[in-house]
Amino acid sequence: MPACRRTPFSAFLPASLAPALGRCGALLLLGLWAAAAGAADIRLGVLAWLGSEEAEVQWKPLVQELERRLPGHRIQLRQYDLDELSQALQGGEVEFVVTNPGHYVALEAEHGISRIATQVSAPSQDPAHVVGSAVVVLERRRDLRRLEDLRGATLAAVAEDAFGGYQLIWAELLRHGLDPEQGQPRPLFTGFPMPRVVEAVLRGEADAGVLRACLLERLEREGTVPPGRLRVLSPRADVGHCGVTSTLYPGWAFAAARGTDPALSRAVLLALLSLPADEGGQTWSVPADYHPVHELFRELKIGPYAFLRETGWDALWHRYWPWAAGLALLLLGGGLYTLRVEHLVQRRTRELSSALAERHRLEATLRSGQEQMDHLSRLSILGELAGTLAHELNQPLAAIGNYARSLLRRQQAGNLTPEALQQAAAEIASESERAAGILGGIRAFARKRSRVRQPCDLAQLVRESADLLRGIQAKAPAIALEDALPPGGRQVLADPLQLQQVLLNLFKNAWDAQEAVGSDAPIAVSLSAGEGRCRVAVRDHGGGLSPELQQRLFEPFFTTKPDGLGLGLSICKTIIEAHGGELAAAAPADGPGLVLHFSLPLAADGESTPP
Repeated sequence: MPACRRTPFSAFLPASLAPALGRCGALLLLGLWAAAAGAADIRLGVLAWLGSEEAEVQWKPLVQELERRLPGHRIQLRQYDLDELSQALQGGEVEFVVTNPGHYVALEAEHGISRIATQVSAPSQDPAHVVGSAVVVLERRRDLRRLEDLRGATLAAVAEDAFGGYQLIWAELLRHGLDPEQGQPRPLFTGFPMPRVVEAVLRGEADAGVLRACLLERLEREGTVPPGRLRVLSPRADVGHCGVTSTLYPGWAFAAARGTDPALSRAVLLALLSLPADEGGQTWSVPADYHPVHELFRELKIGPYAFLRETGWDALWHRYWPWAAGLALLLLGGGLYTLRVEHLVQRRTRELSSALAERHRLEATLRSGQEQMDHLSRLSILGELAGTLAHELNQPLAAIGNYARSLLRRQQAGNLTPEALQQAAAEIASESERAAGILGGIRAFARKRSRVRQPCDLAQLVRESADLLRGIQAKAPAIALEDALPPGGRQVLADPLQLQQVLLNLFKNAWDAQEAVGSDAPIAVSLSAGEGRCRVAVRDHGGGLSPELQQRLFEPFFTTKPDGLGLGLSICKTIIEAHGGELAAAAPADGPGLVLHFSLPLAADGESTPP
């Protein structure tokens, strides 16, 4: 069974009586509410965009009609400008406000007001497309045809926060690539009332002015502005009742303050909806959608969306550009400093590498020179012993010659026996081996080679050096060795040939010192160890040296010998110091002579250095 549908009572009435019945019903409801609520004053604040007197004239009919529909209530009409209306809401001075849509959106965000109705104009009857703005210029200004022509011009407007008096045209200019905040065009704010904008354009103080839509036509009808003196710039073709430059937005809002009684708000809404159109064709409708106004404010970054200016890139740049510039300069300076440091490090590295390479080259040259000097020193020793060397070699050679001639004579005489032949051959072999041994030792001593480091037994080196001296010099003095080295501390890490060179120099100097005074005492050599070092002391029994001469003994080219070069002890000192030791001279504790001593660090177990 189909559901029953209720038919409203107005459906049974003639069409001409339905609106009247609706208005009567609204009046009946208002009367019942007034009787229940009692009489009270209602304070209504309106935006006086044309001035207080004009606002009184404009809104007085609305106040009277509302008082008739709200019996027992008296409505107090109060005129404010933009800032005053906000302050009135802050102080609780009004219950209701009437203002333009832009101002309403700002007051809604700031004070929490809520719209209960939207004004509708007679030509459109669309509450969402009522408010607009017009840019007016002098008719004779043929150079101003479009909004783009305002670049570099002066634009008069009521105030920066006037919705229809500036903000709508501001948005249009931005859409056409102009920005009044950047001086394109330059804004000139005249303040309320709005006819001041017209006066500024007529006097030539501004090239163009911003008026609320249809205000120019009204002023021309009233005779305030001569008809045809001003014209609207870039008028919209879809709006025919008056000249409009901007997009149309919702009409003025009738809004209740946050603390207003909801019952009173409903009563006022019913009264507004029951009002007939005024002389200008304005009436009231249900609240329109003010979302386009929010979009406009978001685009301009004003009102409730002013925070976008604080967080946008442009705002952040304008606010923090000194810090950003400082940070950029700091980073640039840091980058340049880093590059310079890197450049200096690379240059210093190249210089150090070059210096290190040069040092290595010099060390190699010095090492080569030192080896040459060592070699020359050994050859010098051999040169000094050349005379005795010839004598030593002459003995085995003479013996060999004698045995060979003896064999020849016996053979000629016929008495060469096998025993004599065997004895002569053995003696010849012995003497030739003796000569070969002398020559081999000299050749090994004189050979030029690279330095080596290896564990060496000092006592063994002393004995080998003494044998070499005796092999070279038949009349060499005896060498008395006093070996006090412990079994586990007898080796040093050294070049044996260089140490042998040092020992031969010391022995030769001792022999020369003793020969100068005619002493045949043995050269005393003592070996001892202590504190991780091995000490070698060579003492002669010559005439000794004064303390002054001892201090100069190791200087290059200083010598006490008539035919000496003064390089032997200097080279010896260099060799010992290269081995980590020290070479010095001192007077003996007992008797005449001189003690030359040096110490070397003992070699650790298994320690060696490759050549």
